[in-house]
Formats: sequence, structure tokens, C-alpha cells
Amino acid sequence: MKKLDTTLYLVTDSTGLPEEVFLEKVERALQGGVTFLQLREKERSTRAYIHLAREVHALARRYQVPLVVDDRVDVALAAETDGVHVGQTDMPVELARKLLGPDRIVGATAKTVPQALEAWRQGADYLGVGAIYPTTTKVVTVLTSTETLGEICKAVPIPVNAIGGLNRDNLGVLKGIPIGGICVVSAIMKADDPRAAAEGLRQAFDGLRKE
Repeated sequence: MKKLDTTLYLVTDSTGLPEEVFLEKVERALQGGVTFLQLREKERSTRAYIHLAREVHALARRYQVPLVVDDRVDVALAAETDGVHVGQTDMPVELARKLLGPDRIVGATAKTVPQALEAWRQGADYLGVGAIYPTTTKVVTVLTSTETLGEICKAVPIPVNAIGGLNRDNLGVLKGIPIGGICVVSAIMKADDPRAAAEGLRQAFDGLRKE
């Protein structure tokens, strides 16, 4: 099993941002302590997606942080990123694993214990579970209870990350649940200072782990 640090998992959002501003935000977040990065682009052409993935991967390597691409195994292969993250309506984990091979990262979204078990058995390295709170991203979300999150953590031996509307002020709901980390989008991408936002999230989550 791969050793992954998903403590602070950033899902990017480039909406409305010039490329140089977007890349600067991502780098600032990495400087603030992001440990895992997911590039999520729903609107870009394949060529533009590959270009951006290469740019972000160069940044991530500088900080020794893994980069996975959302949904698109073809983009992950073309840009030679560390792996891919697939949702319930995307390519099955089993097929993504076959295409990427045993050494790359394959993450998966799960909202129920059966989905989590299936993803793990098919070769997922980690899971994203949520949404814990309603989100402001364009992705359609279905809320997942913290009870279900806890059950999923106990059901699988791979890191489970909570996602969905999380910020440094509302992490208390996760207290006592053995998650691998937290996934955030807006809490960092919409922050005036992404580095400070990342540092604050790390401190809040580290404090939660110690309680």
C-alpha cells in the first residue's frame, strides 16, 4: 500500500483566474502546507487541460507534493502526473488502475460503505468522502453524514478524506473520526492569502487530531 500524506488535500478551481494568477495561488497554497493536490478542470479542452496539468505538476514536484488529475486518465497519462481521481460516474477504479499501472495513484469518491469497499477492492489508494457541508463549487453535491464517514473509515484500510464545504472554523464536526485528512477547494482557492489559509487549515486539523 502506498504511503500517502493526505492531511491537507487541495482541489483546485481556476474559474475566472488568468493562468499566472491561478499558478501563483497554487504555489502559495503549497508553501502553506498543502500535502496533496488535485487538478480539477471541468470546462477546459483536452489540450488546455494537459498544458495546465504539466504546469501544475512542475510546481507540485518542487514541493514534493503528489498531483492527481480529476476524472481524466488520458490527461494524467499525457501530462505524466502522479495519478488520477475518479468519481462514481467516471471511469471505474479497476480500469483506471489497469491503464495507469500499479505504481501511480488512483483515488476515488465514495458516499457509502459499499462504494468505499468496491473502490478499495478495485485498487483505490485513498478515498474522498462527502459532501460534509453544502459547497459553493459548480460540482453537484450530495451530503454525506459524519456517521457514514466514520463507518467508511472503519471499513477500509486506506486513507479516507472528508470533503465538502470545510474550513478552519467548522472542522469540529469531524472530531473523533479517524480520517486521513481534509479536502478543500474554496477555503484556499478563494482566500486572499492562500498560504495563510493553508497554514490555518493545517493548524486547525492538527489541533483536532490532538483532541
